[in-house]
Formats: sequence, C-alpha cells, structure tokens
Amino acid sequence: MTKIGIIIGSTRPNRNGEQVAKWVFDIASKRSDAAFELVDLRDYPLPHYDEPIPPSLGHYQYEHTKAWAAKIASFDGFVMVTPEYNHSTSGVLKNAIDYLYAEWNNKAVGFVSYGGVGGARAAEHLRLVVGELQMADVRQQVALSMLTEFENYTVFKPGDYNRAALDTLLDQVVAWSTALAPLRATKESAAA
Repeated sequence: MTKIGIIIGSTRPNRNGEQVAKWVFDIASKRSDAAFELVDLRDYPLPHYDEPIPPSLGHYQYEHTKAWAAKIASFDGFVMVTPEYNHSTSGVLKNAIDYLYAEWNNKAVGFVSYGGVGGARAAEHLRLVVGELQMADVRQQVALSMLTEFENYTVFKPGDYNRAALDTLLDQVVAWSTALAPLRATKESAAA
C-alpha cells in the first residue's frame, strides 16, 4: 500500500502546525487508498546541516542523519505542513529537507500551509526546493489564513470549505505517489 508521511514543519513551542497536521492526519487516515503517518521534526532533532559529504552522494556519517534518511525512505509521498516565516518556510523544515537527496527522489508532495496570507509564499518556495530533489509537487494546495482559520491566532478552527481542498490534495498526492512507483523501483533495483 502507498505510504504517505505528513511532516509537521515547525518545532517551536506553541506551534500551530501540530494542530494543522493532526487535522490533515485525521481526515487522511479515514481513506483506504494509502496509509498515512505523522512525522514530527521534533522527533528528529537535526543540527544545522553537519554532514561532511553532500547528501546527493548518500554517504551519511551521523546517526541522526541515518535515522532521518530511514524514516523518509520509508514513504512513497508526503504532505508537508508548513508555516510561513518571512515569506518562506521554516528553517527547521528547510534544514530537514536539505539533509537528504535520494530519499526524496521520485516521490510526490503536497503542501498545507498557514500564515498571514495562508502560507502561500512558503509553499511556493518549497516548490522550487522539491523540484531540485526530483519530487513531483501536486497542484492543489491548502492555504490556511491565520486571520480566518485560527481563533486568536492560536486555536485551529478550519472552515468546512477547506475539506474539499484537502481531499483534492490527498487524491493528487496518492495518485502521483502511486504513478511514480515504477521510477522508485527502477532506482532501487539499480542501487542493489
């Protein structure tokens, strides 16, 4: 079965991303076309990139990198839940992405973003990054405004209209993850 990781892209205290990611997971886990798992960056405390060899070569020295690589390699696709910080994604999510290369290749990704303008600029930045990692980013995005989807900017209360956008995003991530499976299998057999 296709396996999709839902990455919580913030680690700060009192983060809003955990509420958003749990909403995504609760809806996704009712589906029968894929298995979904929350991936919390707090569980993978990566220092600023510290590997001596570029990730594209796949020779990881440190245990924190090996654990992160194993987790990401276990998925066929992703939903990245990202805040918008200064017109971009969070530093911790960008750092986690930069740690790896092959583990991201030929996998689909969708973005659920939140911020003053729905986190749209964070998602656009991530689209550039994941393209370099040979990921297929899906068109649908869920953009959640801090003004309308959060009570007092802290309690997540999504409007019902967000459900249709999330369902479409999940449809696309699962479809593309499934469609890319032959490319992942070819790469895995070549590496063996």
